[in-house]
Formats: sequence, structure tokens, C-alpha cells
Amino acid sequence: MHEPIICFGQQPCGFFPKRYLYAKILTARRLQKEIGGKIVFFYHDSDADYRETITLFRDPLNGEDVRLNFTQENKIQKKYSPLYAKMIPLGWQDEIARKLPRLVPAKFVDVFVSASGASAGDFCLDMYRRLGLLDGIEVVRSGDKLFREQADDLTSDYYADIPYEGEIVRAEKSGDTFRLHEGGGSYITIPAPEHIEQSQKNPGRDYRFRWMQSVLHCTHYISGAGEDAYLNKNDFPDVTFVTRDEISDSNYAYLPEL
Repeated sequence: MHEPIICFGQQPCGFFPKRYLYAKILTARRLQKEIGGKIVFFYHDSDADYRETITLFRDPLNGEDVRLNFTQENKIQKKYSPLYAKMIPLGWQDEIARKLPRLVPAKFVDVFVSASGASAGDFCLDMYRRLGLLDGIEVVRSGDKLFREQADDLTSDYYADIPYEGEIVRAEKSGDTFRLHEGGGSYITIPAPEHIEQSQKNPGRDYRFRWMQSVLHCTHYISGAGEDAYLNKNDFPDVTFVTRDEISDSNYAYLPEL
């Protein structure tokens, strides 16, 4: 028998991760103690939604919510570039570091100041590692070209990371064209490259698990509330799905004991 492969997936979800990601990690570690095997974190840094990285705190002085996020160099990057290509402008880290002392203990400010990464995806991942959350966990990134070349090729409905106005954007294939979602039912049609390499392609939400599984071959998958709502688990009879453990204040930033 092959050893169990316990997997969970998540977009970068704040430079201090949201508590629901911590709950997935806890669930995976608990399961590993029960059955052995290894844990794989499928880090979906191909997503382009800048709202994913909003870091939510509760102000200890007045109890009000405080939302902090990355900034980008321009509007195209902010709205349409994948998170691995949303580049962090000079000065952002210093600006956030000045805001953190009223929100988190000093030791967490120090962790933040020591972190590095050129993009939102890179920086979040470095923070999660520095916080000790990923010790002993293998990380596989959806934006990694080697991973994409190993995965099932996408031939019809997919997204592609393509050049547009000097940036890399995650554009949706629509017939023979590509488009960017402006919001609601509004789209921008953009020029399609003559050829799309497999390493540029990534799937939409509904095909993401199958695409991931074509490489990782996990035996157990820790699913979140959102995934439970759309994943057709009957399509994957060889995978044991485990719903992540419940956790309070799931959308708020997680601060571990250091």
C-alpha cells in the first residue's frame, strides 16, 4: 500500500493567514497522527482576486474591524494579475509595519518586518513559514510552471496567464478570445496570443480539484466550507474527504503562540 497523501488547498489569504487556513492545517496534522503519511499544501497563487489577501484584525482598543491588504503598482496588476504576479511596491512593508503595533503583539511585528517576497503570493507564503505553520508540510504552488506542465492539459474552459499592457493577467478563455472580468456581467476582450503554452494555463474553480489531483494523487483531502458547497465528491471515489475542523472567527487573522 502507498502511504497516505493528505492534502488541503487555499489561496494566499492574508499576510497573517485567516483562521480557517489554520483550521485546515490543524485538521491535516490530526489526521496525519491517526494514519501517517505526508501533508501537501496546494497553494493556489494563480487566483487573481485581490480581496483574497485582505488581512482582518479586531482592534483591541475599540473592537472594530481593521482591514489591511497589499497594494500594487497599477490598476491592471491589482484587478487582473495572478497573486504570484501582484508585485509589492517599495514602501508597502514599512507602511504596514507602522500600523501593526496597535493590532498585534510586538513579536508579530518583528516577524512581519523580517518577511520577504516580491509578490503578494511570495510574501504570504514566507510569512506562513516564518510563523511555523508549514513545518514538515510540502508546498505545491498552482502558479509553478513545472506543476502546470505535469498536470492534465486544459483544452477548452480555462484561464491563461498572458501579457496585457505590460503586465501578466489571468484571462478567461471565451471561445476564440480571452476576456477579463470587470465586475457583474461586464468583461473586457483582450488580444489572444498566437499560442498558449500548457505552463500558462490554469482552471476555474469547478475543475481545480481534478487538475490538482492529476499531479498530487492525494488519498485524503481537507475541504473547507466553500469547497463543500461546490465539490462533487462522488466524482473522486478514491479520495477520502474530511471537512476541516470548526474554528471561531474564521475570517480573522490567525496569530500563533510563538
